Amino acid sequence: MRQSTRKFMLSAAVLALLTAGAQAGSHGGGNAAANPEMAQLKGEAVGIIKTFFKELKGTLVGAMKEKGPAGAVDVCAAKAQEITARYNKEGWEVGRTALKLRNPKNAPDAWEKAVMEEFAKKIAEGADPKKLAKAEIVEQDGKKVFRFMKAIPTGKACLNCHGDKVNDDVLAVIRKHYPQDQATGFKVGQLRGAFTLSKPLN
Repeated sequence: MRQSTRKFMLSAAVLALLTAGAQAGSHGGGNAAANPEMAQLKGEAVGIIKTFFKELKGTLVGAMKEKGPAGAVDVCAAKAQEITARYNKEGWEVGRTALKLRNPKNAPDAWEKAVMEEFAKKIAEGADPKKLAKAEIVEQDGKKVFRFMKAIPTGKACLNCHGDKVNDDVLAVIRKHYPQDQATGFKVGQLRGAFTLSKPLN
């Protein structure tokens, strides 16, 4: 698992969140109904995402209104770690990851990669990406860990920073912060990334 200090780099890229919304959707982990602990953890995870989304959206919208897409990249990148740190508490590790990364520090681990590949396959088969989520209790280093992911689909607004025709001024700022950026060329409805949460269990 990555360090809990993993940065949640909140550039204009997070326009994806405006489309993803804070819906919990239909969760994976079919044993939840028969497992009260799983149901409680899922509820906590969904609540964190909703609150986290609200703060991220407020930060992004304010930056976009004041400085436009290129300026918002600078503003949000500067505030990202501070925002994320407030949600890494009470045992929870909160972040965002993707198959095509903007920030290499958000690289997925094996479980996250497999879940996102599953999400991408379901989307290709016609599933609504806004409803895709997965909850599971896994074993890591001999300990049980609850893990939760919720898909973030690409919306129309996301194309400003993630499409195949990103403006040169926006690209310049993206490359300044993320020289290894891979997160362009997306089309509406494709999987942009996912919220990822985990919590060790006693």
